[in-house]
Amino acid sequence: MNVLFVNTSEKTGGAAIAAGRLRRALEKEGVQTALAVRSGKMGFYWERASIWFANHLSREGLFSVDIANWGEDITKTRQFQEADIIHLHWVNQGFLSLKGLDKIFRSGKPVVWTMHDMWPVTGICHHARDCERYFTECHDCPQLQTPSSGDLSRGVFCRKREIYPHGRIAFVGCSSWIAGEAEKSALTTGHSITNIPNAIDIDVFRPMDKCVARQRLGLPQKQKLLLFCAQKITNSRKGMQYLVEACRKLSDEIGIIVLGGQADSVQMIKGKNVYPLKYVTDVNDVVQIYNATDVFVTPTLEDNLPNTVMEAMACGVPCVGFDIGGVPEMIEHDVTGYVASYKSADDLAQGISKALATEWHERFSEASREKVVNTYSEHVVAQRYIRLYNSLCQKH
Repeated sequence: MNVLFVNTSEKTGGAAIAAGRLRRALEKEGVQTALAVRSGKMGFYWERASIWFANHLSREGLFSVDIANWGEDITKTRQFQEADIIHLHWVNQGFLSLKGLDKIFRSGKPVVWTMHDMWPVTGICHHARDCERYFTECHDCPQLQTPSSGDLSRGVFCRKREIYPHGRIAFVGCSSWIAGEAEKSALTTGHSITNIPNAIDIDVFRPMDKCVARQRLGLPQKQKLLLFCAQKITNSRKGMQYLVEACRKLSDEIGIIVLGGQADSVQMIKGKNVYPLKYVTDVNDVVQIYNATDVFVTPTLEDNLPNTVMEAMACGVPCVGFDIGGVPEMIEHDVTGYVASYKSADDLAQGISKALATEWHERFSEASREKVVNTYSEHVVAQRYIRLYNSLCQKH
């Protein structure tokens, strides 16, 4: 079996990381894979300009929506023609246009589309938040500066509704939450929807000696340390503001590791030691950081199935996060960690305190590692995708 993975980037972003891990997992099971990525950024700039002009020169929604009006034709490539299965992942920001997607669907090849966010089943947004218009037809998009009955969201939604029936699409939610949201969309009518989580190499992401990890990173040995990370720390969707507020309610003896882009901007949280670490790409460095941590905190306000939570759990680190998206599917409340009430800094602080408590910490740690091994390991996830691929090929 030959599977072509299609993702905007090879390495940058959560979807790229997840797709790369799945490719390696499948190859270990004997599946032949290839990867198609965006070849340039002309489409990205043209699409942003189009959104900017259509939105009356406002930056509102400029990077939270995609309209897929420009893209590449991958159907002419040798990789596409040799593939038995076309596996779409995150294809936005000038990589695949709606016209390009239509060509893929019309090719007759079975298509698997892993939803790393909601864009495949909405008009233009990646996270619908409280909006339910995509259930029937998008319009008056709340993420645009000047929403209207005939705005960008309606035009793209109608075009998707026109082209999706040209193919046989198997939508896959990384979480049961996003699979459930996809089932509500008018765009998925007539197509299958299932839930298969992301995969992780449990031999790479594993528990290690905490003292050794801290020594290598130059972190204090005896202090309780929390970890917060994001590709861009200042992104409001990542909820750093709630962690800051929660930390004000915690003991001054607790320190905070801040990992990611612009980590240096978080110089101090009143009364707490802050250890900013730059964004790292070497997986061994990432594993060391997790293992140096006592509790991983993810106060994200919008997310599907965060790779970071899975990585921390694989390293035996208890996690605390809000009850949003796929987070509570990963962090089982009072089993592998603590799920706090959405946007409640008080409950977030309570969860951190509980996860740090001696009588809970070891229990959470062992259960976290066990869940990852049984649910997210490469072999388990790869086998689920192989069964899906085989079922689609048999119907083809």
